[in-house]
Amino acid sequence: MDPTTLLVSMASMGGLGLLFSVGLSLANKKLYVAEDPRITEVTGALPGANCGACGYAGCANFAENIVLGEAELSVCNVASSDAIEEIAGILGIEATASEPRVARIMCQGGDAEAAKKAEYIGIQSCLAADLMAGGEKQCSFGCIGYGDCVKACPFDALYLHGNRLPVVIEERCTGCGKCLDACPRGVIELHPESHRLFILCKNHDSPKESRKMCARACIGCQICARALEGDQIVMDDHLAVIDYDTYGQEAILPTDRCPTACLVVSENRLQQEQEAI
Repeated sequence: MDPTTLLVSMASMGGLGLLFSVGLSLANKKLYVAEDPRITEVTGALPGANCGACGYAGCANFAENIVLGEAELSVCNVASSDAIEEIAGILGIEATASEPRVARIMCQGGDAEAAKKAEYIGIQSCLAADLMAGGEKQCSFGCIGYGDCVKACPFDALYLHGNRLPVVIEERCTGCGKCLDACPRGVIELHPESHRLFILCKNHDSPKESRKMCARACIGCQICARALEGDQIVMDDHLAVIDYDTYGQEAILPTDRCPTACLVVSENRLQQEQEAI
């Protein structure tokens, strides 16, 4: 290549690079928008879990929307009461923390309780097993038992019991909802800590069929519904369902009359703290 042509090409490219860099520098100064310093402070006060339970793309994005007044601080289930108070102080607003919620496994059909229809040999995943003829168990509503929820939890708040049922460690659970998204059967629910009474079953099959499938299934006997006044517990296609809007926490609990022990009382953290006081 001719040396003159090479020098001209290099000079041209260098000149264009210089021109573009000057243009970008001027545009940066002209279009620069100062970031509210409170965004950085709020981000630092948030737990940094980036779990997305608040509906935003990470804690930084959530902090930005809080400062802009487009998000409520109370939607963060992970932030501690101290963190909420700190953020409220930064923003000059009143701290309004919502009642903590805890994941509940609404099934007791482990290997010892649930009848099997086949032996599953494949990827050890609830989603994979559910796609492959629904897994091993006859019940199409219950926990499949391969721990997708355990793997999805960013706080190590779940572990898989030897009976192949997930167990929630309440002290670690933040109510982020990641386990709910991971469960292909919808077996996991988030409940406020004040909820004590639970029907740990999702089966809507007929009483005759549910008896065959699981020793701990709700069989639609309606004993619990009749024991409480009004519609505190109603029947939904053979399954007893608690209406927490009408259920009275001080009501007499008919757990001892449930023939399959699927109606249980949870000694949650909130109750224990209240009793200690």
